[in-house]
Amino acid sequence: MTTEQIETGVGLTLALAVGSQLLAARLRIPAIIVLLPVGFTVGALTGRIDPQHLLGPAFSPLVSLSVAVILYDSGLNLDLSELKGHTRTAVTRLLWLGVPFTCLSAAFLAMPLLGMSGSAALMLGAVLVVSGPTVVDPLLNFVRPTGRLHRILGWEGTLIDPVGGVLGALVFHAILASTHGGPGARLARFLASLGTGLAGGVLGVGLLWFVLCRFRPGAVLGTAAQLAAVVAVAAACNALRDEAGLIAAVVMGLAVANLPVFDAPARRPFFETLVTVIVGLLFTSISATVSPHSLQHVVLPALVLVAALVLVARPLVAALATAGTDLTRRERAFVGWMAPRGIVAASTASTFSAALVSRHIGGASKILPTTFLVIVTTVTLYGLTAVPVARRLRVTRVARSRPLLAGGGPWVLDLGRTLRSLGLEVLVWAGDEAQRARIARAGLEPAPGGLLAAATGPEVELEGITAVLLLTPEDDFNALAARILQSRVEGGVYRLRPPLGSTGAVAPYTGGAVLFGPRLTRTALDQRYEAGERITARPVDGPLPAGYDLLFLVRSGGGLLPVTGDAPPVAPREGDTAVLLGPCGR
Repeated sequence: MTTEQIETGVGLTLALAVGSQLLAARLRIPAIIVLLPVGFTVGALTGRIDPQHLLGPAFSPLVSLSVAVILYDSGLNLDLSELKGHTRTAVTRLLWLGVPFTCLSAAFLAMPLLGMSGSAALMLGAVLVVSGPTVVDPLLNFVRPTGRLHRILGWEGTLIDPVGGVLGALVFHAILASTHGGPGARLARFLASLGTGLAGGVLGVGLLWFVLCRFRPGAVLGTAAQLAAVVAVAAACNALRDEAGLIAAVVMGLAVANLPVFDAPARRPFFETLVTVIVGLLFTSISATVSPHSLQHVVLPALVLVAALVLVARPLVAALATAGTDLTRRERAFVGWMAPRGIVAASTASTFSAALVSRHIGGASKILPTTFLVIVTTVTLYGLTAVPVARRLRVTRVARSRPLLAGGGPWVLDLGRTLRSLGLEVLVWAGDEAQRARIARAGLEPAPGGLLAAATGPEVELEGITAVLLLTPEDDFNALAARILQSRVEGGVYRLRPPLGSTGAVAPYTGGAVLFGPRLTRTALDQRYEAGERITARPVDGPLPAGYDLLFLVRSGGGLLPVTGDAPPVAPREGDTAVLLGPCGR
């Protein structure tokens, strides 16, 4: 290809990748549902975005390193404190039971359905074990299952990718050297790949610590240092053992997210943007390598294979993995209805199938188109059905509000107890250890001390929180936190009104939703509470009593509506409860 053709192809691929993601966001559907058909269609019609023509032999290693960056980013979102008890049991079983069972089931079915040789069928089975955060996380964010289900499926999706990548490499090399070594030798090679990835991950963590903690670069250089470290370590591990770099990348992400020594936020906007672009480019370019001709004889067999994986293999794996845990029957059923295939399946199939075809392995030419169809079908199926299935099983988060109150003052605890008495799931945060102890003594659920600090780093939502009420005595903290947390919460973020004539550095000059009426500043609330006024709740059955100020309306279904100006947020209706500040005992 000429230089002009390569430039045109690269530019078109990038435009299609980003444009497809914008369209998917507009339609509120997982981006992969748009990326794969667009890449396939444009690739078939023009031939200009086929990465094997654009990049040649560099395409496969670039895919592997790009997936390593994606998995590092996914590791940054995993909190080890969540992986405990029955959650850890379920995740562990989904890996060591699910991987071999899914691999062997897919391989056993692929031989008669697709007319594959045993070697090609086993390669396809290894490819199809993976799920992945690039498809699981968007679906979970859309479905909004309970916190425990979100953690189990999120952990499985992130951890199964490197395991599947290493398994695919092991099967690939075993096929090429099928006459050398028995099961023991193959197990030794798998353990060698695993050990290489873990060792590389440990060295990578040390490198990141040296750069990020000793040199303490700024946000831009810190992000660049992480990218360089992940790519370099993954490349070195892959040079020693195929796909070992994926394990190293996850280890590095987990360490940066969970070790206290990495106290600075690791996931910067540029890094998020980079990962988003990489995901779009990979899905678009890999789908462009699938030709319409290659799909002609695999469509119906692939659909039968998908039906078996979705309706038989996954439910059985989920039932075995969650047996004996404290997951409810409905939660176990939902785990059995969530196993879309993603980018590692596509990249592994793209990497290994061409080499097997060149070795004349029977049926190897069907690996990539079958994988393409499985990805498209499973993502579309789960994308369209996950929400109604979750609602039918009643495993979505309840609509009832779950506010987070930031502050540990006496009137804040009084407010928390009042809201809890109305059935709301109240969470209270305070930065001071003594205040956190008072929160626990008040019978309220204390949030972890580092919750708000963590929320200002990774671009993730505060899971399950429907509103944040910033009620600390530090006006500047409230104002800054309100600006930062606005995109992390499903509902609103509100702060106390600073005292009149405040001389704070930030609070008097920032916008955002300010709580309560103009007279209820922070100092006024403290003074009135010290004077004996209290926070109470009473049904809305007429005008407010004299001397009382309305703070919130609580709907009969549990919705929380704060007052943010001179009037209630909306007109009260039958069944509402008013949360008031006023004289005690009246």
